[in-house]
Amino acid sequence: MLNFKHLHYFVSVAREGGIIRAAERLHLAPQTLSVQIAQLEERVGVALFDRTGRRMELTPVGKLALSYAEEIFQTGAELEEILRQGGEERFVTFRVGIADVVPKFVAHRLLAPVLNQPEAVRLVCHEDRLERLLAEMAIHRLDMVLADRPMPPGTEIKGYSHPLGESPIALMASPALARTLKGKFPENLEGQPLLLPGKDSALHGALPRWLERRGIWMRIVGEFDDSALMKAFGEGSAGIFPAASASLPDVVAHYQVEQVGVIEEIHERYFLISPERRLTHPAARAVSEHARSGLFAAGS
Repeated sequence: MLNFKHLHYFVSVAREGGIIRAAERLHLAPQTLSVQIAQLEERVGVALFDRTGRRMELTPVGKLALSYAEEIFQTGAELEEILRQGGEERFVTFRVGIADVVPKFVAHRLLAPVLNQPEAVRLVCHEDRLERLLAEMAIHRLDMVLADRPMPPGTEIKGYSHPLGESPIALMASPALARTLKGKFPENLEGQPLLLPGKDSALHGALPRWLERRGIWMRIVGEFDDSALMKAFGEGSAGIFPAASASLPDVVAHYQVEQVGVIEEIHERYFLISPERRLTHPAARAVSEHARSGLFAAGS
């Protein structure tokens, strides 16, 4: 059986990136902590860290171990809270994976109803690439996944894609950059800098293809896996960037940008992916119903 003290030390070293900083936080001598980590690696029979000088990087197995260790301690904290309440669980934990290409404001709007359930819900969000999230769902570590595309064809993971809705794409720019545009949209995009979502996003290919069909050339100056980082660069006038129309009020207010034009031919679609064909979890049903009747309802 694993020694939980060793596991705690392992998590601390992984988070701090080295023995010395972790030892300071744990109030231990570095030599003592180093011995504890070595004993853990000997116990499991595999290296958890690659050591480069004082820096310690997780091995692939170490990264997997860290994800399980963090869940173990999170579950322990939940158990402690339940016991303090006299053994009666006062909340339901709802774990959601969010594909990293889904805009943060859209994810927030989709998940907002979860916290308004009659039964107290603790929402746990985990952001990553879709393929990794689906793997987490397959081993029941996630209750559902939000994505901008359905499950990839041919995947061996059991899951079902529930369409939530779609939204036209708007092109946004800082006021300073927008003032430099001459003529009508979309011809005024010619030669302008473009910020593009990363390769995992459906827009990564769809937007350049739309520009090509229109005979418009834009300079791609940056690609971003993180949609919030892309918008931050857009706020700084680095380039024009796409945003889902459903999130425009939030994007405009937060980043102080303005709409350049709307591309009606391109729609960003959103899906709830679950391990079940029929949604049974009350929180998952609330997300689906809110999206269909509110966020993506016709004319909303």
